[in-house]
Amino acid sequence: MLGHRELTMRDYTEILKRRFWLILASAVLFLGIGLGVCHILPPQYMSQTLVLIEQQKVPEDYVKPVVNEDLNGRLASMKEQILSRSRIEPIITRFDLFGGNKYTMDDRVDMTRKAIGINPIPYGQSSRGMPGFFITFKAQDARTAQQVCGEITSLFVSENLNAREQSAEGTTDFLKQQLEDSKRNLDEQDARMAAFETKYLGRLPSQEPANANTLQALTAQLDVATQTVSRLQQNETFIEAMVAQQPQGTTSIDPVTGTSESALQAQLKDAIRQEKEMETVYTPDHPDIVAMKRRIANLRAEIAREPSAPGKAETAVNSSDPPQLQQLKTQLRAIKLAMASAKQDQAKVEEKVRSYEAKIESSPMVEEEYKQITRDHDTALQFYNSLLNKMNESTMATALEHRQQGEQFRVMDAPNLPEEPSFPNRRIFAGGGFAFGLSLGLLMTALLEYRDTSLRNERDIWAFTKLPTLAVISYINVLDHPGNAGKRFKLFSRTPKPIESVRG
Repeated sequence: MLGHRELTMRDYTEILKRRFWLILASAVLFLGIGLGVCHILPPQYMSQTLVLIEQQKVPEDYVKPVVNEDLNGRLASMKEQILSRSRIEPIITRFDLFGGNKYTMDDRVDMTRKAIGINPIPYGQSSRGMPGFFITFKAQDARTAQQVCGEITSLFVSENLNAREQSAEGTTDFLKQQLEDSKRNLDEQDARMAAFETKYLGRLPSQEPANANTLQALTAQLDVATQTVSRLQQNETFIEAMVAQQPQGTTSIDPVTGTSESALQAQLKDAIRQEKEMETVYTPDHPDIVAMKRRIANLRAEIAREPSAPGKAETAVNSSDPPQLQQLKTQLRAIKLAMASAKQDQAKVEEKVRSYEAKIESSPMVEEEYKQITRDHDTALQFYNSLLNKMNESTMATALEHRQQGEQFRVMDAPNLPEEPSFPNRRIFAGGGFAFGLSLGLLMTALLEYRDTSLRNERDIWAFTKLPTLAVISYINVLDHPGNAGKRFKLFSRTPKPIESVRG
């Protein structure tokens, strides 16, 4: 009847007294079952080792590492490679893991993979990455677990070294190939630029200021040459007018072609004298002095050719002409020679001016094409320099990996030899069995008490009849009852106590 009303602490105490043996028997039974299961299940010994991750010994400011992959991803990749059938099967065969006819090789490989554990150490606040990881292996023999754990650890260490070396060498080879292709491209761009500069020599954008300055100087020189020709033309017109006014001799000689050696020498002396007078006034680079020097050179050349010219003696100035006329003809001859030389100089300067004007006019078109070629060349050069820097860094990183100065896996603790099996854990199984039995006993007690309708006190009578109790006849414990003869603990007897009550 206790399950049909509110219970007090006294009720719970009485229930515990009545059901004590049931609860105790259930707890002890399942405690024994837990211990029995521990002896039935095959033991599993777990060997463990700690692998720390050492960063490269050379600062990254000097040598940048080639392998920058996340360590978690790299560790997972290495785990898949190491746990492959080709790596696991030799270990299974060597140590006879999970041997027996009931397991196939595929089953043994799967069981071995499940027995291997990789547990990374959690990141620290001051750590830049994973500080290390634990490698564990479970086997039915402690010595086998230790040896296999050592083999797996060696595979991880060697795989890390090989993977980093292969990655560094692969990166270096790739950059080397790219550098060779970039160098060929750069050589093509250099040849293209050299051909362009040769084709447009003098019209390049970098030569435009020099061309403008040269054109300005040539323009000034052309002005001087034009003034010189104009002045000589005026002198020629004036001398011709004076010659026309002079009386002519019977055998007149053409003043353009007829002259004597003595007349040329006189003109040479006069020209030398005029040059000395000009040098006292002008600088040696003055156009008039330059023209006079050219005239002196022409006169000297004419005098040098005079003796070898046939019939030149007959072309001399007629001796019958008056001296004044002879002098005028001589001057006219000199003026004509000087004017011919000045016109030649003027034509040369005009040709140069037209050449530089054409260069300057074509400069925008050449500049546009030059920009395109220069842009391609600069891009190729920058790409080549970038690859060259990366190639040098990769070469140093590869040398660092070959010397094992890069990031490495260092075995901090060798695989231990387990003294006790990690599974099954007797304490856990015994405690679990005891807790389960105790819980089951309490559950059974609650169920039995809920279904029990016995009346044991006044509260049960009130809960069942809703009538007050007028008197209670106490239970006489000293009377002999046949059912109590074999009981040893009367305190926990569950014999119902008769209750006699008077109802009003």
